[in-house]
Amino acid sequence: MTTSDDRTPTRLRHTPSWLINLASAHSHRLLAEGFTAAGARGYHYRLLAALEEYGPASQADLGRRSGIDRSDVVAALNELAAKNLVDRSPDPSDRRRNVITITPEGSLHLAELDKVLTRIQDDLLAPCHRASARGSPNCWSASSTTTRRTAARITIGDRW
Repeated sequence: MTTSDDRTPTRLRHTPSWLINLASAHSHRLLAEGFTAAGARGYHYRLLAALEEYGPASQADLGRRSGIDRSDVVAALNELAAKNLVDRSPDPSDRRRNVITITPEGSLHLAELDKVLTRIQDDLLAPCHRASARGSPNCWSASSTTTRRTAARITIGDRW
């Protein structure tokens, strides 16, 4: 990240690991903003996508499939259930366990979130496409704003 007041050493600023970290942080910001605008969180998308792809599952299985900690799965499923996006029912083979199923409303919401995610991916990669169209050797470049509203530039060149 280079800004007028940046104190990060130059030799660090231009390393792929540093730039990947900045790109990851930028990606997370875009995802959080996009999902929030759609009334969702990243956990919601991950859980709904797992249910749509693999079918009904226990909370523990959903946690494993989506990479979400068990306690966070419960909280996110509570939010999804409150919006009627998932249904919880007792597991017929073990009444102590719940089986989670995506509802028709949940499938529609997931389709909306798929569109949001596609827009986010396009926004994230747009600088790469612009650079490529200009014949630039850079494979990824993006602008972001720091908390001080300083324009920052992330550039990953042909260092790979």
